Amino acid sequence: MRERSVDALLDRKFDGIDNAPHIKRLMRENLVEQAAAAYAGGGIELYLSLQQAGPLTIPASLLITFLPPGGDRPTPLDLANRLASDGETEASVVGLPAGTAVRTRRMTGRPDRPAPTGVVGSADEALPSVTLDYQLAIPETDAHLLLTFSTPLVQIADAMVELFDAVAGSLSWTGGESDRD
Repeated sequence: MRERSVDALLDRKFDGIDNAPHIKRLMRENLVEQAAAAYAGGGIELYLSLQQAGPLTIPASLLITFLPPGGDRPTPLDLANRLASDGETEASVVGLPAGTAVRTRRMTGRPDRPAPTGVVGSADEALPSVTLDYQLAIPETDAHLLLTFSTPLVQIADAMVELFDAVAGSLSWTGGESDRD
């Protein structure tokens, strides 16, 4: 299923482009590897932006990860403080329609290095990107949901983060006991 989804995506993006089989193969390998790693880490949904702005694709992703119950979870404020303690992560506790969430924003990759050619192989070679996370409790359970938004468009990061905040703000829960009156 994963490979079929990646193939359908690439067929759509490479439609009419016959002279790039090597690039398409590398992208396929990279996407399948990333999707498998996301699934192994608890990822349950992965969304990739195909939005166009003129001839350019606006690259962004959303990974939804299920965090099963386990151990003593810190309070949202304690978690935000712990995540912000590295000095590179902005963290806060925010209210969403779906409940209280820990929101973090960080820059990953190496913005001081030129973009590598070929496939990204290690964290030192990773392109710079902005990542925004929301972690919130799933009602009536001890589990949590983690929404991880990311974009390499660091030049317009603030606008992309506004979009990510709007998407996170649209999350709502349905079907639980609290919905039955």
